[in-house]
Amino acid sequence: MVSRAASAATSTTGPRAATSTTGPRAATTTARGYRREVSPAAIDLLPEEHLRTAVDTLVRLVEAAGAAVIFIGAVIAVVQFLRVLPHRNPREFTRVRLTLGRFLALGLEFQLASDVLRTAIAPSFEELGQLAAVAAIRTALNFFLAREIREEQEEVGAPPP
Repeated sequence: MVSRAASAATSTTGPRAATSTTGPRAATTTARGYRREVSPAAIDLLPEEHLRTAVDTLVRLVEAAGAAVIFIGAVIAVVQFLRVLPHRNPREFTRVRLTLGRFLALGLEFQLASDVLRTAIAPSFEELGQLAAVAAIRTALNFFLAREIREEQEEVGAPPP
């Protein structure tokens, strides 16, 4: 059976909230200056600062993965471009664009994932608004990029990825 202290819910109040010193709960201050009353079992389990540090590290890793995918795609596209440049064949240039477009789409997906991760821990309304704006822009970019890739595949007669 779970103890009362371990199953107690947490409550968050504004920055000017009074600190409770009675009962089995302790008051802590979050990174944004809010007072949060939590049970001692919750404090020992995983402090919010450690969770934020872990998520920040994951965000950086996912962002780096997205940047690496885009960079690798650009390098591959440049090499392909230099190979087809002397031939001046429009179909070959389209294949280069398709290659680069696929890498860009994948890189954008990684970047969107990092934005979602960034707001995973107690996001503010401002952070949620920023996420919505960035997600809308990146989703629109991805949609139009995918449409252009599909149209160019049909033009070149290349099989879908």
